[in-house]
Amino acid sequence: MPSWRFAHLADAHVGAWPRSAAFRGALRASVLRALAVVEERDCEFLLVSGDLFHTPVPDPGEVQPVAAALKRLVDAGRRVYVIYGSHDYVAHRTSWLDVLAASGVFVKVAPEAVRTEGTRWSLPFLTDGPTGARIAGISGRSHGLDREYFRAVDAEAFRAASGFKVFQFHAAVQEYLPANLREHIHGVARDDLPAGCDYYAGGHIHVTYEGEGPGGGLLVNPGAVFGTSRTDLENAAAGRTHQGLAVVTVTDGRPELELVDTAPPGAVRLVDVDLAGRSVEAAREEVESQVRSASASGALVYPRLRGELASGSVAELDLAGIARAVGGGSATVLWETREVVGPAAAGAATLGEADVEAAGLAVLLTASRPTAPWLQGPAGERIARELLQELGIPKGEGESRTDYVAGRVEGGRRALGLRGEPGAEVG
Repeated sequence: MPSWRFAHLADAHVGAWPRSAAFRGALRASVLRALAVVEERDCEFLLVSGDLFHTPVPDPGEVQPVAAALKRLVDAGRRVYVIYGSHDYVAHRTSWLDVLAASGVFVKVAPEAVRTEGTRWSLPFLTDGPTGARIAGISGRSHGLDREYFRAVDAEAFRAASGFKVFQFHAAVQEYLPANLREHIHGVARDDLPAGCDYYAGGHIHVTYEGEGPGGGLLVNPGAVFGTSRTDLENAAAGRTHQGLAVVTVTDGRPELELVDTAPPGAVRLVDVDLAGRSVEAAREEVESQVRSASASGALVYPRLRGELASGSVAELDLAGIARAVGGGSATVLWETREVVGPAAAGAATLGEADVEAAGLAVLLTASRPTAPWLQGPAGERIARELLQELGIPKGEGESRTDYVAGRVEGGRRALGLRGEPGAEVG
């Protein structure tokens, strides 16, 4: 076979965006479009380098259309090779990936045994029959727990095998980390990857890059298929990353890369609104004006509000009412409000996650006579009401515990008027 193609995607995160059915739908549509490209471009096989799903056990309604699309590929003679990512892997429990692999929808490439740190182990690999490609991989683990696996692997048998060699991994590579992520992520060194492969199929950091593996070979991260955060969407809008998959043509053993975007251009409109110094009435008018303008295209709208209001509170902006007024049924608004604060909450102390929880408990236990100055009087009552409403939101169906906790912490910090984020994790 002198010339043939394969496809490579990572970080689909099907089921992400628990706060918005419309954003979940846009992500799902981008993933299904990527799977359609595999057949349209006559790819021999598809590599999925981790985080196909956002949680190990997502909503079955999210899984079904993706599983059906993968099955169509398999029925058409394509092969699908998958490793676990840091989101869709869970030790000692069954995930949807296990179920789909057992049903023949795809083949799991990497061994899933949890290994004792420092234990030397031999890297298994498989052979794609029609192309003769040798494929191996190491699945991702949360919090970088997979780093020791790379350092302890014996890949000599894999390196000695003939044929086009592919190595799948779901880990950050230090040499290819963007500058803004180097303080937050500790990845593997490029030389920790098995040397001598023709293609290194990466994932994990949601940013597209192309480089060279140890000793040569094409090293690629195609970026997230759609994205799971505002940062992902901003990077895509600014052209810093792709949203889709890689299509690789192999001619006489040499890979040539093409990046194919599958998220529709302009599917999401990002809006930034500075409300500093405005009264709540003026702020509401400005927000509605900008969101209405962005909604005119029928895109999903993602406004980020910031600044300290001169009067009133975030609750008094009535963001839900604005969304109803401007949406017209054709656009969905997802609000980002952690950087906007009312003057009543501006004097609140800088608190951590534990303090947010403690403040809520204090209101419950001493509701009639709160001792915190910022919980006294009408302004304090408003803060307490917003805090309790946020902390009382139930966990959504299919929502991971990580996403649920992060949402409640974000809402609690917003109610207390705290700026910034307590931390972030790239998956």
